[in-house]
Amino acid sequence: MQAQDLIKRVAGYDEDLARDLQKFIGSRKLGLVYEESKPEYVRLWNKQVIVGDLVNTLPPRGVVEDLSNDNDEHDVIWRVIQIDGNIAHLLRVEDGTTCDISLDNVVPVARFDQSIYCGLCETGRVERGSDKPYHTIINGENFHALESLLFAYRGKVDCIYIDPPYNTGAKDWKYNNNYVGPDDRYRHSKWLTFMEDRLRIAKQLLNPANSVLICTIDEKEYLRLGEASSQCVGLL
Repeated sequence: MQAQDLIKRVAGYDEDLARDLQKFIGSRKLGLVYEESKPEYVRLWNKQVIVGDLVNTLPPRGVVEDLSNDNDEHDVIWRVIQIDGNIAHLLRVEDGTTCDISLDNVVPVARFDQSIYCGLCETGRVERGSDKPYHTIINGENFHALESLLFAYRGKVDCIYIDPPYNTGAKDWKYNNNYVGPDDRYRHSKWLTFMEDRLRIAKQLLNPANSVLICTIDEKEYLRLGEASSQCVGLL
């Protein structure tokens, strides 16, 4: 939930407090200033569902999930309160309503700020280069994929090349299980938060003595990306 949404809730009980909070978050500080907007949940596709898990429900097989709809029922957070065979009994976190659903149609989720203990599992390989350097492709949520590399490659990477979503509005980009539309008033803040998390990991991966971070971007966000890189990585 964004700060502005919380302030609106507070205003219903105490207008003076809401006004003070608005003034506080609007106060400027040095550097690039924006409202941080963390993705709330990430789906853990390969995790076994157990009692106590938070989950999303999935649409029936053959039905495409509407990721462009912020009010999509499949983004609702449920807690698993009981499992009977292949049936999960769920409690909706927001209002306490319940439902029963097949385990095949739920996926565990975790808050983005929770610790996720990532592990990489090899699913295949193509060997054609004998003793030449090899390439590795990691399929996963990019933030957690980067985190998993810290265990073996912290401070050892010579070059990182990133091609992030350009945030142009011409084509919506995926964030927090949804697509951020061009008319979203927090579009730039969400994009900067998205980038900041990953830039901070990039700094930990890069060789502090001799390394480079290369970013591909267009005119829509290059100034903001430059400032964010300077603050997070210190390359500029």
